Amino acid sequence: MGAPRQGIQYGLRMEDEWARISSWDGEKWAQVRADVEQRYTGVQTFRDIDFSLKNGFQGWPQHFSNPTSQPSVMLSLVLYDILSELPGNNWSSNPAKPRFVLSHKGLPFVTLWVEYSDIPIAMKAIGAKPNKRRDGSDVYTVPVLSDPNTGALITDSLEIASYLEKTYPEKPVFPNNFRTPDTRFRLRPFKPPSTCYEKILSPASAKFFIEARSVDVPLPWDAKPDEDWELLEKGYNTAYEWYQKTDGKWIMGHTFSYADIVVACELLWYKRVLKEDEWVRISSWNGGKWAQVLADVEKECKLI
Repeated sequence: MGAPRQGIQYGLRMEDEWARISSWDGEKWAQVRADVEQRYTGVQTFRDIDFSLKNGFQGWPQHFSNPTSQPSVMLSLVLYDILSELPGNNWSSNPAKPRFVLSHKGLPFVTLWVEYSDIPIAMKAIGAKPNKRRDGSDVYTVPVLSDPNTGALITDSLEIASYLEKTYPEKPVFPNNFRTPDTRFRLRPFKPPSTCYEKILSPASAKFFIEARSVDVPLPWDAKPDEDWELLEKGYNTAYEWYQKTDGKWIMGHTFSYADIVVACELLWYKRVLKEDEWVRISSWNGGKWAQVLADVEKECKLI
């Protein structure tokens, strides 16, 4: 099932093992996350951190900086994303959004890949803020961004984009303070079958994902595929009208913005998750507009 995933074979498998380690020394090791993430270049996944903790921080620096102080040299920001079986790992549209923003702004960053089934314990361990389900209960999600230069830890793609815009205003993604919720430009009524995720996630993560997502979206997800395809194409016809209202290639005409990133990340999700012929179907709509939009945004953000 794809190439071996780096680091995962060395990690701890049980949540209680990580909870035990993170509780040592008054939870000291969870608190130094920013320094750990930035100064140990061998980290590939969150469970690599588990392994290093387990082995007494071998190879880690003895000095930990104060994250509230301003470093003389800018440290890389850390983006938490979802580990997968796909080449390059990335597949989810929400973590892709801050990745595009970071790349567009030219900010240094590294990615820590987290097993989907590990997201709750990993985000609790680093002190990330939970989101809320419809019933008001807490749910831990990614993306989460850690900025060791300021000590900030931000959850949610739009909140991360807003933070980056305020803290690092060069190359804005909200020109003229044009801000809109992600949902304004999301076009995903289409729901692939649950078996799709069994192909891109580890068995434990696929099971966790399907159980967690079915709380809000009951199974089966592909009960009415023809209707879903019709709604999706209708949505992209509407999006096509947005682009046609200007004489430039972006939603704001000649000005690139976060709205274009949201559209591109939805397209990227389809390209990475759906079958090849299904992606070809979507990308060919409106005269091949959507394959071009994705390529244009990736180029603008220096991702190709």
